[in-house]
Amino acid sequence: MLRACRGFWQRIAAVLLAVAVALAPPPAAAQGRAITLIRDAETETLLRAINGPLFAAAGLDRGLVRTIIIADRSINAFVTTGNRLFVHSGLITSAESVGELAGVLAHETGHISGGHLARLPEEMRNALIRAIAAMLLGVGAAVATGQGGAAGAIGMGGQALAMRELFAFTRTQENAADQAAVTYLGRVGWSASGLLRLMERLSAQELLLTESQDPYVRTHPLTRDRMEFLADQLARSPHADAPMPEALEDAFQMVRAKLIGFLDGAMVARTYPAADQSAPARYARAILAFRQGRSLEAVEALDRLIAERPASPWLHELKGQVLHESGRPRDALEPYRAAARLAPNQPLIRANLGRVMVDIDDPAMLRAAVTELEASVRLDPNAPFTWRTLGIAHGRLGDMGRSALALAEEAALQGDLRTQREMAARAERLLPAGPAKLRAQDLTRAAEIEREERRRR
Repeated sequence: MLRACRGFWQRIAAVLLAVAVALAPPPAAAQGRAITLIRDAETETLLRAINGPLFAAAGLDRGLVRTIIIADRSINAFVTTGNRLFVHSGLITSAESVGELAGVLAHETGHISGGHLARLPEEMRNALIRAIAAMLLGVGAAVATGQGGAAGAIGMGGQALAMRELFAFTRTQENAADQAAVTYLGRVGWSASGLLRLMERLSAQELLLTESQDPYVRTHPLTRDRMEFLADQLARSPHADAPMPEALEDAFQMVRAKLIGFLDGAMVARTYPAADQSAPARYARAILAFRQGRSLEAVEALDRLIAERPASPWLHELKGQVLHESGRPRDALEPYRAAARLAPNQPLIRANLGRVMVDIDDPAMLRAAVTELEASVRLDPNAPFTWRTLGIAHGRLGDMGRSALALAEEAALQGDLRTQREMAARAERLLPAGPAKLRAQDLTRAAEIEREERRRR
């Protein structure tokens, strides 16, 4: 009986694991690797330019959906509870056109607008209950008959039934998300052909072993029915052959080149042979030169691109990054200023400009650095490193109250309750009456409440 019970709980664990893998599998975590997030103004701007029209077509408030980029070569995108949309860098670098990327994002928008994630916990619970009930029935049969094999046979049959029902639910969701994607793309005037092309390329992977497949194949079953549905919809669509906006395609190709250059140096030569002198090819090669320590060559290549595209804030920004990380912060100042003039509402660019000003270590620049960093945190208050840099700038100016407040904000974002409480209390003592002091008090109370909740848990 002890052996039967141990087997019972092992099978329960197997059901839980199978359900978790089937529903919401961040692949990097599942493979035991640390997840690295990408923050890049150019890439985030591209994704907003695609998602914005799609969210509007779906009736979603774009402010309620957070898009997060994961540095992972595998092809995948998925949504989780809290309306978080995760996009692997591998999806962008493997897509051949912006239409393919837009198709996948439209599909994920379908999951969000359909409320699929909200219904998953109930389906998980139901699947687990059915599996447990079947296993308990099996254990009862074993006790009554004295034949332990009955428990395994009935229990595994119940588990298989539960998982089939769960997978049927997720397949239904995939089909519904495809239908929604076609609708939203049509409302925007974009073709769904990109989604079909990507699915056709990936469908061959279904014959591979699981560990060799891209996560998109495992989490979005590429059934023949799905592809036939898309092909049928394209045959009926007035937008089937509609090209994507030229500016969006160009932006995508530059972002793709950027990610390839930064994340996969070996892919640069394969994707952009020496004869390819397009802007994306030269962009990727300039980034690879920077990564390999050839900063002068990188700057020269970027200068040529800037001469062709002077209105691109991203080229100026990257030139500033190359110079700054090559130990030339003063030379990096003007490229970052140019980027900030061209894109004043980009918090990452404003933050990097402020950081360069702090690193120059010229007291005359510190107030300008504070101006840039405060502008950045107003645009994006969830950037811990920007708050830290702001704290350093205030500290060098002798404003220890605001320095402590900025460091408390950083600690709050990182979940460091002790530092949050200490820095907020220090800010509360040092700051005069006003909004900043009230914010310090709020951070102190928030840290105390969270500490008490953690203690109770």
